[in-house]
Amino acid sequence: MIKKVLLFCIALLSPLFLISQEKTEVIKVACVGNSVTFGYGHKNPAETSYPTRLQQMLGEGYEVRNFGHSGATLLSKGHRPYINLPEYKAALDFRPDIVVIHLGLNDTDPRNWPNHRDEFRGDYTAIIDSFRKVHPDGNPKVIVCRMSPIFHWHRRFKSGTRDWYWQIQEQISKIAEYKSLELIDLSRYLYSRPDLMPDALHPNAEGAEILARQVYSAITDDFGGLSLPAIYSSNMVIQRDKPFVVEGTANAGSKVVVKLGKQKRTAKALDDGSWRVSFDPMKADGKSLKMVVECEKEKKVLENIVVGEVWLCSGQSNMAFMVKESSHKGKSLANVNGKDIRLYNMKPRVVTDNVEWDSIDLVRLNRHDYYLPTEWQMQNEKNVSDFSAVAYHFGAMLADSLGVPVGLICNAVGGAPAESFIDRKTLEFNPVLVDILYNWRENDMIQDWCRGRAGKNIAKSSNRLQRHPYEPCYLYETGIAPIVSYPIKGAIWYQGESNAHNIELHEVIFRTLVDSWRSAWNNPGMPFYFVQLSSINRPSWPHFRDSQRRLAQDIPYCDFAVSSDKGHPSDVHPKEKAPVGERLARLALAETYNMSHVIHHGPTPVSAKVVKGKTVIEFSCAKEIKTSDGKPLRGLEIAGEDGSFSEVPNSKIVIEGNKIIIKDSAIRLRYGWKPYTTANMINEEGLPASTFEIEVK
Repeated sequence: MIKKVLLFCIALLSPLFLISQEKTEVIKVACVGNSVTFGYGHKNPAETSYPTRLQQMLGEGYEVRNFGHSGATLLSKGHRPYINLPEYKAALDFRPDIVVIHLGLNDTDPRNWPNHRDEFRGDYTAIIDSFRKVHPDGNPKVIVCRMSPIFHWHRRFKSGTRDWYWQIQEQISKIAEYKSLELIDLSRYLYSRPDLMPDALHPNAEGAEILARQVYSAITDDFGGLSLPAIYSSNMVIQRDKPFVVEGTANAGSKVVVKLGKQKRTAKALDDGSWRVSFDPMKADGKSLKMVVECEKEKKVLENIVVGEVWLCSGQSNMAFMVKESSHKGKSLANVNGKDIRLYNMKPRVVTDNVEWDSIDLVRLNRHDYYLPTEWQMQNEKNVSDFSAVAYHFGAMLADSLGVPVGLICNAVGGAPAESFIDRKTLEFNPVLVDILYNWRENDMIQDWCRGRAGKNIAKSSNRLQRHPYEPCYLYETGIAPIVSYPIKGAIWYQGESNAHNIELHEVIFRTLVDSWRSAWNNPGMPFYFVQLSSINRPSWPHFRDSQRRLAQDIPYCDFAVSSDKGHPSDVHPKEKAPVGERLARLALAETYNMSHVIHHGPTPVSAKVVKGKTVIEFSCAKEIKTSDGKPLRGLEIAGEDGSFSEVPNSKIVIEGNKIIIKDSAIRLRYGWKPYTTANMINEEGLPASTFEIEVK
């Protein structure tokens, strides 16, 4: 009887015994790598390296070990091959169930990649296969990592590391694809966080935390559930006649269903948590749509969506200048109940006034928490009052002329230099602008006013890598990158005040900016319209305005609006913004929307020549040359053989239709060349002539 009871108890307990056995079986994770994996530079790598943090995130069901060795190369013929190091043998002896490989950074050394690059893929594959051989069932999970970043202040950056780094990144991606392995891009978040890389190569403890979170998500498929970028919200405007792309994140492998009106799309979240769907182009029919995004038990519903035209409005303070600050606030607000204009207003959390920012804001800036949370807004008195005056009047004229809803995205920042809106990789590979990245707060490629104001704002920071909106790349990373998935028609730009110190450099920066944005939206023909600087008593501005005029001629699908007639002798923020926005709208209507009847330029010189001792200038974009105030023409200057300019007396000027005849011969001629100009030439539409200089034939 006792024996039977014992057998019965054993039978009852045996499942519990098996369960307890299963609970004691942990999943072994080997973190294979170099000094980044080891935790080089940390005060206590055993506590703050990414493998340590990964262990804490994964918990008791996992055993994570750090097999990082500083200086290790992937290449077997490199200067310190990982396969010859004790950590490699120890990792094999560990027989891991999951292997995370982060190697390649030290292969950018000139001793390695230039000599042995052809062996990289074979050597990488051999390491992968070696872990398969030692695993009990021959099938461990191998995760291949694209490398964490190397920043520009690395001592060998321009001499080879920059180029070899990206070549190795490409090879790692190909290896993962060839071997059908999961790939983590460890530069995904750190590439925009130079503040976490004190020596340009090794992440600090906060950076290691970011790496650990990425690896944790790759192992567990946990990416925090369904998420959409903030730019997708109720009341948004979808760009008509273009595929509408919706992107987001979800737990890896989960199914995402997106319904937009009558269209339905499904996607599977990839290994990195990303998902993407694309809807067929739609017409602006005035109907309101609803978008529903579902993933497992999560659901997001966006309502009151319309199809129309979407434009990005960016630059510095004259674009940020609000309707409520302008001289035409009443006129602007009178239109609030008119056409359907919707606003996505990206307001900075802190403005760049001449003040010191507190420690909380400084930390937020480093973490890219610069713009306040926002969503698409319907126009009402408050929303319009707080929105860009130039952008709003641009949008109002488009809405009136096109008869469709217009969406305006504004992320302008007062005082910002143009280089802060360009992406990092573009700057790194530009032979001129790569140098603008170095020691930016002491770099005279950046306007001294910008550097001084930034120094004031971040005076309370002890971090030598403290971020600031004026830093090259920063506003791209915080203001442009978060919205590049959202289809737009084009961009309007009002900036230049913070780059007018170096006209020749700005010509490089501006072209690069346009290329950067067109590349980001994968649209080489994206319209880009900008405002030529106004007039103010700053000596370099006439040359700068003329440079902007020439840039517009040289860059395809790019044009400019004149604002010099609306300037102020001492105020860099002239208050008359409505005409400027409407002039930008004229450019878009004529050139983007092909409304050939829309006059979109003031008198534009096409030729100047001497005929019988007189200088004859012929203009396009004008049937008749007029003056804005009905007074004699002002602002014309001519130069003779000695090259010095003098203003032409009105007694020597004759206007005949679209021609101006000067009763003197000249070598060169210019117009509106004073920093603060009262030049008054317009055409029959009332549009002003630009500052210009022209050679006389």
